[in-house]
Amino acid sequence: MNELELTLGWVAKTVGGVLRSGVPELAIGDVMTDSRSLRPGDLFVALKGPRFDGHAFVAEVLGRGAAGAIVERGAGPDSWTRHGAVIEVADGLRALQDLAHAVRMAAETQVIAITGSAGKTTTKETIAELLATRLRVVKNKGNLNNHIGLPLSLMQLRTRPDVAVMELGMNHAGEISRLVEIAEPDVRVWTNVGDAHLGFFASPDAIADAKAEILQRATAATLLVCNADDPRVMARARTFAGRTITFGTVENADVRATLIEDRGVDGMRAHVTTPAGERFFETPLLGRGNLANVLAATAVALDAGIALDAIVDVASRLRPADRRGAVARLGGGITLIDDSYNSSPTALRRALEVVAHESRCERKIAVLGEMLELGDHALALHEECGRAAAAAGLTRLFAIGGAPARALADAAVAAGMPRDSVAYFAQSVEAVGPVSAQVRRGDLVLVKGSRGTRTDLVADRLAAEFA
Repeated sequence: MNELELTLGWVAKTVGGVLRSGVPELAIGDVMTDSRSLRPGDLFVALKGPRFDGHAFVAEVLGRGAAGAIVERGAGPDSWTRHGAVIEVADGLRALQDLAHAVRMAAETQVIAITGSAGKTTTKETIAELLATRLRVVKNKGNLNNHIGLPLSLMQLRTRPDVAVMELGMNHAGEISRLVEIAEPDVRVWTNVGDAHLGFFASPDAIADAKAEILQRATAATLLVCNADDPRVMARARTFAGRTITFGTVENADVRATLIEDRGVDGMRAHVTTPAGERFFETPLLGRGNLANVLAATAVALDAGIALDAIVDVASRLRPADRRGAVARLGGGITLIDDSYNSSPTALRRALEVVAHESRCERKIAVLGEMLELGDHALALHEECGRAAAAAGLTRLFAIGGAPARALADAAVAAGMPRDSVAYFAQSVEAVGPVSAQVRRGDLVLVKGSRGTRTDLVADRLAAEFA
C-alpha cells in the first residue's frame, strides 16, 4: 500500500488553519517539533511551553529548507511568509494533535494503546515483537507517550503499517482521555494500577479513575485486555463497552499463569493456559511484573491470530528495554541489574523480589534512588520499601536522594540490616565511588531509582569498571 502523502493544503484544512504562504500541493516530509532534527522538506510545528517557544526558530527552519511551519496567530512577524510556507492556527499543540488524529484515521491502521502504572514500555515492546512475526508494526519511539510524543509517534502511520503499538503516559487526570481521543485505539491494554505519580492524586483509587479513561470512546468491536489480578482495574473494566480478554494468575483469567517459577536473574517460567491451548513459557525478563506483561502481550497476539507456539518462541528470546531490568554479566562473576530508568514503590518491591529469589551470588547489593512524585505519601512508602530491602537478604544497601531516601535507609536498619551495611548519599555522583569500592567478585548488584536521582551514573560506572 502506498504511503500516505500529506500536502500543505491538506494539513492546513485538517488543522483548521490558514495557509498564509506556500503552494497547497507541496508534499511535506516528516512532521517535527524539534528544530535541531528537522531536514529540508519537513514540516515544523512551533509549540509553546513554560520553558520554550518554538516560534523563536521559525525563521531558521524556513531558511534551512523546511517545507513549511505551523505557527500560532500573532506569534511572529509577517516576514516569515517571505521565507517559506506558513500555516497559521489558533493553537499549535491542538494542531499537532488534530493532524496526528487525521493521519491515524486516513491510514486505516489498527491501533493498540497501553496504559498502566508500571510495565507499559515492556508490554509495548513485547506486543510489537509478537505481532511482527507476521504483521508490519510500528511503535512509540523511546518514551514519546504524552500529549506531544503520542502525536509525533502516530505520524509513523503515514507508511500504512498493519498495526501501531502505542503506550499512553500520564500523571494527571484527563490526560489519558485526550490521548484516547487522538489515537482512537482499536485495542486497549490496561496493565495495572500502582503508586507511580501518587503525589499528583488523592489516592490509588484516583489513579485508577484516571487510568480508566482508557475505556472511553469504545465501540462494541473494541477490545480491552486487562489485568484480572488487579481489583481496581477489574472494578472499572465492568463498564467497558466492547470485548474483554483478561490475563493474570486468578482462576478465571482468560490467559492464566500457574506453576510460576521465579529464576532470579535468569527470568521467569510458568505454565500458561489460553483459549488457544496450554504451554510452558520461559522468558529472560525478570520478575512477576514482567511475567504479567508477557501474559498481556500474549492475549493481544492471540486475538491478532499469532500462533501460540510462535508466541512461546518469541517470549523465550525477549530482552528488556534499556535500563529497565537489563542484566549485565560483568567481569569477576559480577551481575548487574540496571533498572535505573525509573522507579516506584510497586516496581521497586518487584525488583527486590527478583534479588531475593537469586541464590547464585556471593553477596546482594542494592543501590536505590529516591522515588519521586509521591507527595505526602513519600516517607511512608520509602519506609515500606526499606523494610522490603531488608527482607530481600541484602548484604549492603546504598540509598540516594533526599529525606525519603534517608527514611528508606533508616527503615532497612530498623528491620534488621546492620547499620554499617547501609549507607546514604544525597546525590548519585557522591555514591559512585563508594559503591564501586564495595563491589566484589561474585556480587549481584541492583541499581534502581527515579530518573531524577540519576542512579544510571552508578550503573554506568560499574559497567565500565568491571567490564
